[in-house]
Amino acid sequence: MATLSSSPDNRQENRPVLALSGGIGGAKLALGLAHVLPDGALTVVANTGDDFEHLGLSVSPDIDTLTYVLGDLDNQQTGWGRRDETWSFMETLGALGGETWFKLGDRDLALHVERSQRLRAGETLSAITADLARRLGARDRILPMSDDPVRTQVLTADGPLDFQRYFVGMQCAPAVTGFRFAGAENAAPHPDFLGVLRDTRLRAVIICPSNPFISIDPILAVPGVRAALTACAAPIIAISPIIGGEAVKGPTAKMMRELGIAVTAASVADHYAGLIDGFIVDPGDAAMTSRAPVAIDARTVLMRSLDDKIALATATLAFADRLAREPSARRKGRMMGAA
Repeated sequence: MATLSSSPDNRQENRPVLALSGGIGGAKLALGLAHVLPDGALTVVANTGDDFEHLGLSVSPDIDTLTYVLGDLDNQQTGWGRRDETWSFMETLGALGGETWFKLGDRDLALHVERSQRLRAGETLSAITADLARRLGARDRILPMSDDPVRTQVLTADGPLDFQRYFVGMQCAPAVTGFRFAGAENAAPHPDFLGVLRDTRLRAVIICPSNPFISIDPILAVPGVRAALTACAAPIIAISPIIGGEAVKGPTAKMMRELGIAVTAASVADHYAGLIDGFIVDPGDAAMTSRAPVAIDARTVLMRSLDDKIALATATLAFADRLAREPSARRKGRMMGAA
């Protein structure tokens, strides 16, 4: 385990911070970061591999979750969708014999209709996302990883499944053998994504505690992203989505078991080897990650309350600041990965 000196620096410096995020887990940390950083400092790059066409509409689940959470509109009981939602549309659709396996609340539906109309009119996903997020009260920037379509497919023994059919329609029941990110090879990272990574003032890159395989890997699959991250001068910190051998929410642990990967925080650190400089784990998992070739910080990573989210965000930034003051520790993991 790398040893870092000095106490945490909790100054809320007006320097940019970049977070890579999926939906629910990533949005929790993004909210914490939004509370401790000055307005305009945070850019959240959202996974769009979950996006799909449903009922003729363009649905962007991770972007929408981030928008609702950062706009204080989210349903905290479900973790997805809007609070105070109504379901007249779905009830009527079901009575008419339509597809109801993917739930669209009435308020949520309006967002998808507006997005779809504007995409058909030629606007980019990033421009639409920025405008809708602003209108819904999200002050921090939410940036799609690409304006080009990338679609996650889950590989199974019975063939590939579109992600939402696997995740929602089949409730993650099929055994996973791998993943494919259709369209990634022809996609380009959003220019502002690369621009933030090149910014000499960049304070930190934070890989949120999202599913590494279906939330972060689609972002990393876009050509040029890994190279830009490797070249980035700011510390890159990842937070483990695994606590005590289980995922807090979602199919991460199930996927790891089916892929033959040990369900441990150490396995997640290995997955990001060569990319990250620091890794935050729950104290109970610190011993098993002590041999990782990156700096380890052990602290509570479970976020139940807003105070928990703020505490983890503050600690993550302090960890990045400490690494920034010790270049040899910061670069160790990426140098080993490039060797």
